[in-house]
Amino acid sequence: MSVPTAALDSSVCAPLPVLGQNVTVPLVTGGEVTYAALDYAASAPALQRVWDDVAAYAPYYGSVHRGAGYLSQLSTDLFENSRRTVAEFLGCRADDQVVFTRSTTDSLNLLAAAIPAGCQVFVYETEHHASLLPWRDARVTYLDAPRTPGQAVETLERALADRDPYGPALVCVTGASNVTGELWPVRELAAAAHAHGARIVLDAAQLAPHHPVDIAELDVDWVAFSGHKLYAPFGSGVLAGRADWLQSAEPYLAGGGASRKVARRADGGVDVDWHTTAARHEAGSPNVIGVYSIASACKALTEAGFDHLVAREQELVTRVREGLAEVPEVRVLSLFGDDAPRVGVISFVVRGWNSSHFAAALSAEYGIGVRDGLFCAHPLVRTLLGSDPQDPGECGAPEAEPGERSLNAIRVSFGAGTPDEHIDRFLRAVTELVREGARWNYRTEDGRCVPDRGEAAQV
Repeated sequence: MSVPTAALDSSVCAPLPVLGQNVTVPLVTGGEVTYAALDYAASAPALQRVWDDVAAYAPYYGSVHRGAGYLSQLSTDLFENSRRTVAEFLGCRADDQVVFTRSTTDSLNLLAAAIPAGCQVFVYETEHHASLLPWRDARVTYLDAPRTPGQAVETLERALADRDPYGPALVCVTGASNVTGELWPVRELAAAAHAHGARIVLDAAQLAPHHPVDIAELDVDWVAFSGHKLYAPFGSGVLAGRADWLQSAEPYLAGGGASRKVARRADGGVDVDWHTTAARHEAGSPNVIGVYSIASACKALTEAGFDHLVAREQELVTRVREGLAEVPEVRVLSLFGDDAPRVGVISFVVRGWNSSHFAAALSAEYGIGVRDGLFCAHPLVRTLLGSDPQDPGECGAPEAEPGERSLNAIRVSFGAGTPDEHIDRFLRAVTELVREGARWNYRTEDGRCVPDRGEAAQV
C-alpha cells in the first residue's frame, strides 16, 4: 500500500518553503509588512512539504492497528513506516525503540516515569524546564552552570564519582541551548556518564531541527524531541533509544493499544499482559497525522541536504552576531563564549530597554516576531543576567513597565525557512530602535507590553 506523497521540488534551495512565508501583518505606524517569523526556537513554521504530504494523506485517514478495512491498514502501514523513518533519521541502533509522544516534555516525563526505583538523576541548572523538572520521584542532583564545554564534562565526572556506584543513574543534558543556541559536548558527556555506569538522555528539541543527530555516533541512550520545532505541526514528539527500562516500566498510560491481553480473574479482578514494544507507552488512538508529519519533516530535511542547511544557517548566525556586535548597547548572552559553536538561537539584552518593550516594538513597528522572557529556562537566564534568584521576573510575564529594568531577555531564532530579508530587517530594526527609540508609546497590559492605541511617541 502507498499514500500519495507531495513531490519535493528539487529546484528549491535554502531557505526551504514554509507555511506563512507570505502572511502580512499590520504595523502601528500604518500599512502592512510581510511577517518575519524569528521565533523558531519556540515553534518553527511547518514546512510546505510536510503540509502537502499531510494533505495528500488526509483522504486516506483511518484508525491504526485495529481496523480490518483498507484505509485502516494503509494508515497502520503509514504509522509504522513513519517510526522506521524517524529511527533512520536519528541513527537508531538495531534494538532501539521509537516511542511517539506529544512533545519533548511528554517524552522526558515518560522516561522519568520509567526510570528504576532509586535512580539518581543528574541535570544541569542550564536545562529547559522540560528536562529540568520531570524527575520528581527520583534523587536529583542539580549541577551548576558550566562556563566551558570542558568544565561541563569535569563537573559531571566529579558528581558521578561521588554517587553510589551500584545504583542506577541517569544524566539529562541538552544538545543545543534554547537560550544561547550553544552546542553542548554531548559525545564527551555520554562517555563520562558511561564510564561511571550511568545512562544519558539527550534533549534534542533545539538540536534536531538545526543539526544532524545520530544516537549511535553520540553514544547516548535516549533522544527526545518535538515535531513543532522540527517544521511539523503541533502535538507530536519522539522518545527514541534503549528499550529495557521502557519495557520494564509500567505503561505511561493504561488503556487500549498498550495492552496485549486482558482477562478477568476468578476473584473478580483483572489481569493485564502489556506490550513490550513501543506500543506499551502509546495507549489510545495515536496522533497518526502528527507522527506522519514528523516523518515527512525528517525526509524533507534529509533530502534537502542537512549539511547545506547547516552551512546556510551558520552564515545567518554569523550575520546576526556581527550585526548585534555593532550596537554597543546590545549584550549577547553566552555560557561558553564568542567562539562556541551554536545553532540559530541567540538571546540578548539592550541597555536602557525593558526586553518586553523592545520585543513589542519589533513586532508592532517592524512586523518581526521574536521571544522575550526567561524562555522556560529560568535558572539559566538568571545566571546569564547575573541576577539574584529572588529577583522578580516570570517567563512571559514581566512586571516592569516599559523603560524600566526587567529580569528577562530577547531571543531571536531562525532556521531552514528563514529568508535573508528577515535577518536584514531584524538587524536594521535593532539599530533603529536603539539609536532613535520607539516610534510608538507602549503600556503593560495583562503582563504583556503592548502598543497604546493611537499613541505615537513624541520624537
